[in-house]
Amino acid sequence: MSLAIITSIVSAIGFSCVLKFLHYFSFISWHPIGFVKKWDLTIAPFTAWLLLGLVLFLLFLLLYIVLQYAWRVPAFFTSFIIGLAFAFLAEWVIYDLPAEKESFKKLSIPFIVVTITVCRFVIETAQFHYYSRKFAHRNKLMYKNTMIK
Repeated sequence: MSLAIITSIVSAIGFSCVLKFLHYFSFISWHPIGFVKKWDLTIAPFTAWLLLGLVLFLLFLLLYIVLQYAWRVPAFFTSFIIGLAFAFLAEWVIYDLPAEKESFKKLSIPFIVVTITVCRFVIETAQFHYYSRKFAHRNKLMYKNTMIK
């Protein structure tokens, strides 16, 4: 479980930093902590970033725990589908877009790519560690470690 927590923490911090980078260089036109203004919260920006990081941590932890059992499906496909769905859903909610063909022009390609990349990191790490635990008996030596050969 500690690997899941560490992976989720690294993913949440990295994704938050990349969101800040994307906003700073205007790759996304919305602010990552814009929920503070939308919900009329009176908290400091640092606290808002921590809250965003906590929500991302919980999301990535859930993703890690659920998708570690999908080790037979290549991580590329699952991360692509889940990352694309999450990115589309997030920007659709943020922009409040109608379900029209022209709405796809407003979506941010860098945000979609970063989301898919972070999902791939989480899913592939989860599948690798699950696979290594499941088949750890294959790596055992036939003799004791203290035996000199």
